[in-house]
Amino acid sequence: MGNVAVTGMGVATPFGKGVARFWDALLKGENAISQMDLFDLQGLACTQAGVCRWLEGEPACRELPRALRLAALACEEALAQSAVSRDNTAILTATNFGPDPLVPEPVKRDVDILAECFGLSGVRIPVSLSCASGASALAFAHLLLCAFPELDRAVVVAYDALSPFAWSGLCSLRTMTKEKIRPFDVHRSGTVFSEGAAAIVLERDASDDRALAWLSGCVTGNNGFHLTAPAARGAGSRRVMEQALRCSGFAPEAIDCIQAHGTGTKANDLTESQALHDLFGERASAIPLTAIKGAVGHLLGASSSAEVIAAVCSLRENLIPPTANCETPDPECDVNVVTLPFSPAQPLQAVLCNAAGFGGCNAALVVSKERPAPEPAGDARVFIAGAGAVTPLGLDLAETADAFREVEP
Repeated sequence: MGNVAVTGMGVATPFGKGVARFWDALLKGENAISQMDLFDLQGLACTQAGVCRWLEGEPACRELPRALRLAALACEEALAQSAVSRDNTAILTATNFGPDPLVPEPVKRDVDILAECFGLSGVRIPVSLSCASGASALAFAHLLLCAFPELDRAVVVAYDALSPFAWSGLCSLRTMTKEKIRPFDVHRSGTVFSEGAAAIVLERDASDDRALAWLSGCVTGNNGFHLTAPAARGAGSRRVMEQALRCSGFAPEAIDCIQAHGTGTKANDLTESQALHDLFGERASAIPLTAIKGAVGHLLGASSSAEVIAAVCSLRENLIPPTANCETPDPECDVNVVTLPFSPAQPLQAVLCNAAGFGGCNAALVVSKERPAPEPAGDARVFIAGAGAVTPLGLDLAETADAFREVEP
């Protein structure tokens, strides 16, 4: 898939601003969830959320809507760490709800606003693929960097903020718990949504001393199974995880850790664990697995990007953060849930990150400590395998072709 490195990271979460604060909170198993008080709930039963209360005291970017303030703060940190030229730098945004869901036709797109804020002169691509948005945008950025040698780098900014419009929609899904998020716990009863942003700078062929980690394999897809329910045995997740492994060049036995989607809902955790067993076989019960949503909540469009940042931190510090609130692991899931900070005896080399979203959206990424081995040159030709047409000249391609031959008007 090409050598694409992570060279900068930034986050804004209910824990506070910055990767250092985020990582410290995950290791300590802190709880970012509290009572929702951003706006009048108007009798809605869902009353808990992960709220970025610190944002009110943050002086930067006050002219932007709340969601874009979070995005801009994360982007600023990632670009500062990477310290790259901003010329010819692509930007991709990833979100569920956008900057303001009640503005049907904004004057400018979110991706344009952020590009202008930070002087990014490359291509601009907005992505919205439900809760797999962040990981999917990273996969698209990876593809861009590998396919277009004239493009040097890209920044992916994933974000979402809580609003009355978003909150009423999320409550209608009936997936929220009234207590804690307990990924893979036998007593799990649902998820809790949070607001925040995560930004990642990617560079093609970065020097080893600049690379925080490498994106070795990235795949996004959609199995179109159901509007909200996961496919049987997490078939969509299994497929993208399998393809990400194949693209990365890593064999399944080389994966040292799994950064799970882990929403804490009955259906998702069970089908995700089944997908892992279908992919890894018996080894699925032994690979250390963590799910950070137990601590930070479900960050919507930013969730999978934040999980990639956690994976990079794990590789750099050889430390896996605990899955907060998993006190009685569900034997039906049968995965090796990390419940305390864990440092493996053998240094971590590769982490598999899984993401899923409503509507059948799926994405998976392999994040590795070392530069991936170069792929052998292959046949890259693309051919047309089938075609169809419905035109005023005919109801299928054959009728249309006949009409062309007969020069019908």
